[in-house]
Amino acid sequence: MTMNRRWILRQRPIGDIRDGDLQLVDAPLPEPGDGEILVRNIYLMVAPTNRVWMSQIDQYMEPVATGEVMRGGTMGVVVESNNPDFKPGDIVEAGMAWEEYSVAKNARRIPVEHDLPLPAFASVLGNSGMTAYFGMLDIARPKPGETVVVSAAAGGVGSIAAQIGRILGCRVVGIAGGETKCRLVKEEFGLDACVDYKAGNALADLRAACPDGIDVDFENVGGDTMDAVLTLINLGARIALCGMISTYNASGDWWSPKMFRNIIMKRARIEGFLVSDYRSRFPEAVAVMAQWIRDGQLKYKTDIVDGIEQAPAALNRLFSGKNIGKQLVRLSPEPAFG
Repeated sequence: MTMNRRWILRQRPIGDIRDGDLQLVDAPLPEPGDGEILVRNIYLMVAPTNRVWMSQIDQYMEPVATGEVMRGGTMGVVVESNNPDFKPGDIVEAGMAWEEYSVAKNARRIPVEHDLPLPAFASVLGNSGMTAYFGMLDIARPKPGETVVVSAAAGGVGSIAAQIGRILGCRVVGIAGGETKCRLVKEEFGLDACVDYKAGNALADLRAACPDGIDVDFENVGGDTMDAVLTLINLGARIALCGMISTYNASGDWWSPKMFRNIIMKRARIEGFLVSDYRSRFPEAVAVMAQWIRDGQLKYKTDIVDGIEQAPAALNRLFSGKNIGKQLVRLSPEPAFG
């Protein structure tokens, strides 16, 4: 292989990503310099924040510039190393790009010694799972017996956050789109109830599912969904603001949420957070959650599509609600282990 296929941002999308917003191009295979590694990317880990990076708005990183390769988290195998900390065959994760091969100086070695499938490390034991873990334990801090609500409860982050709430002894209510997803989060992930926001009665259904009000909101959606939750929060409620996916494709001015006044009325605490702030603590979370998985307390799902050509469509799946669990794009085969 002498070429490297990669997605270039050609123009800033308006709403959903459309043909012409990105372009798949052939580029020369990159060569690692001093202290660098060459990685064959195996999985592209698609997340709603990828869409944010395409927009010219204030955010926690500079937007991807038009004409530049699209930014995105990948997991891959080291094929060449000029860095003494890595050797060929190591599995690594880094903030790389929507491309088949990447060069990196800094990467996180994947602890495959936990003896779990590689997709687990791209989902529940990757950024999505770390977001859920630290968002729940460090930001939301639910107490046994409290009512916890998690929006996007069938997604890559929400499904893990909701189960962590259950493991901590809380009554957990999910919000998801459609009967299939609601049935999944109750029957497979063990939630106490699930509200189908697509049914059109979100506030009434949430009120019925949370007769004692809401103590913790792990918020992934924003918009009308967050408004319904804020309407029902209890005194001293905590809101861990992970994402507001319902607004990421919006153009022009948008207002969300309308019920923000309840933060004052209920003396609630709301805190936004980024998983990158916790990178140094990933090993502690991976060890705990890997054990939960082996014990059968924590389940995860991955939604995998094949081929780099599918990357833009995979991102759109997050906004149409087609994915269940963590959305991945398989860019190349996994290496054989052992």
